Amino acid sequence: ALPEKKMIFKGLTTNKEDMNKLMLTPLIHCPLPGGSALITFEEAEVAQRILEMKEHTVELSCGELEELDQCRVRVQAVPVDILLPSALEIKLTQSSRSILVSDLPSLDISKEALLDKLELFFSKTKNGGSEVESREFLEDSHQVVLTFTQDGVAESLIERGHIQLPIGKGKYNIKISPYMSGDICNLQLQPSRCPRTVLLLGIPDVLSEESMRDALEIHFQKASRGGGEVDALAYVPAGRTGVAVFVEDTG
Repeated sequence: ALPEKKMIFKGLTTNKEDMNKLMLTPLIHCPLPGGSALITFEEAEVAQRILEMKEHTVELSCGELEELDQCRVRVQAVPVDILLPSALEIKLTQSSRSILVSDLPSLDISKEALLDKLELFFSKTKNGGSEVESREFLEDSHQVVLTFTQDGVAESLIERGHIQLPIGKGKYNIKISPYMSGDICNLQLQPSRCPRTVLLLGIPDVLSEESMRDALEIHFQKASRGGGEVDALAYVPAGRTGVAVFVEDTG
């Protein structure tokens, strides 16, 4: 669902700085191969030092190994480059048979029960509705999309704007808006390097997942090895795959 904004149009807009903008929050999913680890440091300078050294020898306390009490593994440190959206154009189309129902009350009933109440109410002609073809609960905005089988019903309800919905012993003023569907018609991406995150490659499967993660974190937080305080570390053992999720750095 798009954020709601109140706007007054007084003529042709010529200054781009006065235009309303839709802010995008990146949520990037990146696959991770087996035998790798993502390590994020608190300081970008530490990550840069680790990248400049390229190859690192990590000492392991191999109590889990029968033959050796101590061993070493060599891992490669490479930068993490991702693609971020720099421009996005969405073509919006208003549905002729659907409405968006918002300002719904917070009641101690299930979502299905709420959908049933809405369908029952809006399927009656005395309430300005007709037969409901489908209903959908939008999790991200806690709004509901109702689609009717007949044309013209949605338009007349949208003109009303608000309507009293009876549920149990109470009546609740809910809002009715046009339902807009959007298709991405232009998307531009730009490469971006994560300043505090490093990808480690070539990690052999010689320890348990927890032990290897602890060994890597111990090694890379030592200042004598060029490391520093570790903010987060994710390890994917050999033979498996993982997915890393990158969010906007607000620190």
